[in-house]
Amino acid sequence: MSKDYKLFVSCDKAVHTCDKTQYKEASFWEKIKLNIHLIYCKACRKYSSNNGKLTKLVQKPEIECLKASEKEKIQENLEKELKKAQ
Repeated sequence: MSKDYKLFVSCDKAVHTCDKTQYKEASFWEKIKLNIHLIYCKACRKYSSNNGKLTKLVQKPEIECLKASEKEKIQENLEKELKKAQ
């Protein structure tokens, strides 16, 4: 039997497969082996969970940026406060 068909994988392989899964590059067989590994490996489960959270944050960022006028007001206030402190 070839090494590619081993059911149990090392943590290094599991992490690599987890990364591939994140980018939808893992094969069906790799996903099965990863899920089997995640059953008994707490560290890789944590890594996989964090990887999933990161993917969600990157795909749907809920970030509100300051408008240019707000940035200018902050800059002006900062300059005023610096002048007062001198």
